[in-house]
Parts: sequence; structure tokens; C-alpha cells
Amino acid sequence: MTRRLLLLLLSCTLLVACNRGNIKRVSAPAASLQQVSVGNDGRWKVELRLQNYSTMAMVYDTVDLQVTVEGLPAGTLGSRPAFSIGPSYADVVTIDLAPTPEARMAVANALAGNGMLTYTLKGKIAVTPLDEKPRSFDIDMHSTLSPAPGLPGVLR
Repeated sequence: MTRRLLLLLLSCTLLVACNRGNIKRVSAPAASLQQVSVGNDGRWKVELRLQNYSTMAMVYDTVDLQVTVEGLPAGTLGSRPAFSIGPSYADVVTIDLAPTPEARMAVANALAGNGMLTYTLKGKIAVTPLDEKPRSFDIDMHSTLSPAPGLPGVLR
């Protein structure tokens, strides 16, 4: 009986010794275009998805991303969201963009031909982990969008 009790106490002690508490890791955030809606005036409403891969909540201070579509410069997505995203969660910020004429044509072609549209986001996102100092991360993201069925003027 004493042997079992000693073994149990030893096991509990080892288990507690191995526990280092909540490990806080700050990982680079990710950004992607969740949706682009083309208005009647040619301006875009861009829904920018911000993903937090850190193990703690992060306040997203600033977003400064250059957008290209089909290799053509489209403009800059600049925002100061100032909201917090929990660990391993994402949120969306909506940003208005007045695209360049070349980018406007590339999007119109994708919408008219029901084709894929390649895009790139390059720039910086500044975040502040809770109880830590602000950090800035470089973003270089490449992906595609497609016309959303039944939603004219919308790419997802």
C-alpha cells in the first residue's frame, strides 16, 4: 500500500514538474482577401481576413498592404482596425479601395469570363500581443479569387 502511495506521489510530482504553464508564442499573422465586391462606381469593398496564429490574443494596430491582381498594381489596403483577435482565431476588416484602371479591367475580365483572378498582398501588419510590446510582421501572400455564383460583381 505504501509503495502504491509513493508511486502515485512520485507520478504527481513529475507531472507537476513537467508543466510549464501556458506557453506564450507570438507567430506571424496572415492576411488574405476573403471577398472583393465591385461597386457601381468601380470602387472595391475588400473584406480582408486577418488570421492570428499566436497562442495569445493580439490587437491588430495597423495594416499596410500593397495589392496586385494578375501582376498589376491595384492599390494599397491601409487600415487601423484596433481590435483584438483571440488565439488561433480570425476576423475580417472591410476596407474601401479605389483600384487602378488596369486592376479594374483585370477584375472585370475575371467577372465577365467567370475566371480565376490571382492576387498578391505585400506589406506589413503591426500587432500588439497582450501585455507585450508592439511588433511588425512582413506579409507576402499569393492566392486566387473566383466569381461568387449568384452574386454579380463579387469575387471570393
